[in-house]
Amino acid sequence: MASPLYQSIELLSREKGIDPEIVVGAVEDAIALATRKYYKTVENMRGEMDRETGEIRAYVFKTVVETPELVEDADNQLALEQARELAPEVEVGGELRFYKDTTPLGRIAAQMAKQVIFQKVREAERDTVFNEYAHRAGEILTATVKRLEPMDVIFDLGKAEARMPKREQSRLEQFSVAERVRVVLLRVDRAAKGPQVIVSRAAPALVQSLFQSEVPEIYDGTVSIRAIAREAGERTKIAVVSRDKDVDPVGACVGMKGMRVQSIIRELRGEKIDIIEYSEEITTFAEKALQPAKVSRVSITDLAEKQLEVIVDDTQLSLAIGKKGQNVRLAAKLLQWKIDIKSEEEKRQEVEQQMQAMTGGPSTPIEQVTELGESVMEKLIAAGITTVESLADMTAEELGEVPGIGDKTVEKIAVAVRHYFGQYEEGEERPVPAPVEPALVAGEEAVAAAAASDEAGDTIHSMSQTPEEILAAEASDNGGAEEINEFSTEDIANLEDEISDSDANDANDAREEGIELDNDTVDELVDQAQEFSDEGIDDGRDRG
Repeated sequence: MASPLYQSIELLSREKGIDPEIVVGAVEDAIALATRKYYKTVENMRGEMDRETGEIRAYVFKTVVETPELVEDADNQLALEQARELAPEVEVGGELRFYKDTTPLGRIAAQMAKQVIFQKVREAERDTVFNEYAHRAGEILTATVKRLEPMDVIFDLGKAEARMPKREQSRLEQFSVAERVRVVLLRVDRAAKGPQVIVSRAAPALVQSLFQSEVPEIYDGTVSIRAIAREAGERTKIAVVSRDKDVDPVGACVGMKGMRVQSIIRELRGEKIDIIEYSEEITTFAEKALQPAKVSRVSITDLAEKQLEVIVDDTQLSLAIGKKGQNVRLAAKLLQWKIDIKSEEEKRQEVEQQMQAMTGGPSTPIEQVTELGESVMEKLIAAGITTVESLADMTAEELGEVPGIGDKTVEKIAVAVRHYFGQYEEGEERPVPAPVEPALVAGEEAVAAAAASDEAGDTIHSMSQTPEEILAAEASDNGGAEEINEFSTEDIANLEDEISDSDANDANDAREEGIELDNDTVDELVDQAQEFSDEGIDDGRDRG
């Protein structure tokens, strides 16, 4: 008959689901460790438990070697000659036991043994749980809520505990202790200190299992689920296809008056479910995946990278994207493709930009920005910035990297470019356009004739000459005796004024002559009109 101690070990083993021999081995190891600590020895020591009497003993064992020269560890090895003095039948390689008295072991040794036993039992329990559930990942289990922690929910699986972390929970769900729910087994964490089994209520496999249990066509294989994309507590998209052309896959999943899908929605605490018919054609599948939005067209932009471009009407853009991008995000998960969604207006602008880029686009020389100044303009041109458009596209940081351009110059450039495009801030003075002189109807011919005469003559008009050219001409007229360098600045200025005045007077005289001619013409026309008017009045009197 087994001892009461061994019976207790068997009971503990059944509760933990582990082998009783594992617990017995843990007890023996604990006694051996406590005895070694008590006697402060480094000898090899083992524990031994008698299943019948419940007695626990500890002993030191030494290995027998052939000669004393082969003894490397005197504490754990013994020569054959010396060993046979204690046990005549011993052979080389055998062991001799030397039992230790365990009665002196006190409370500290017992506490140490207890800790060792608990540790061994926990390790054995982890191994048992791992072997039980490691190969069942993705399986649907029925679990009971054991306790609620601040972030996690602990479930009782019967043989083990399971933990559901916060990220694997649906925001719509609230649990109570002793409630039975269905969960998905994600994985088994062997190195965890607490519950090792990790379960989820947010995995797409849960929705697939619910459809299999509620839709007979899915259970018998007539309708198959090809893809599922889910955001727990928000929305799920599920793509189904029928192997029988007479069976509507979407209708089979929805059920009569929506009874089947409504049952699944209740199980998921009101989570929205979109059921979509699967298509092998990726563009057609994409149009259906983006429901309820209506798609204008779908095109494949990069087959290798699996990228799609979807164009929708401007009024459908927000519906296609969904709340916080949820609709397009779930569609991308369902298709396993990247989706770039654009409105008709955005696509039109993109095409216009591409066409503009192909034609080269506008390019205005940087010299048109007169406020930059010559020195700044030279530095920009040296850096390869030759157009106003390229200058306007540059950031302040990029301009600061140009050699010779500082922070103040960057600000000056920004203001100059802004003024060039007609953008003035409040308080900034706008340039006043120069007044345009009205075209002279009378006297134009005279002015043109005067200008032509200047060009035809030997002397060129002074307004088109520099002071140096004027002085050079004067020097040539005087026989070239004077050099230009001999003139002072005042002499050059006075000479230029005299020539400018004479030229201006010539132009004014010509303009006045033209005006006088026109005035004479006008007087003649007035006289003629008066004569015709008088003749008409006289004729009228005669008729009367």
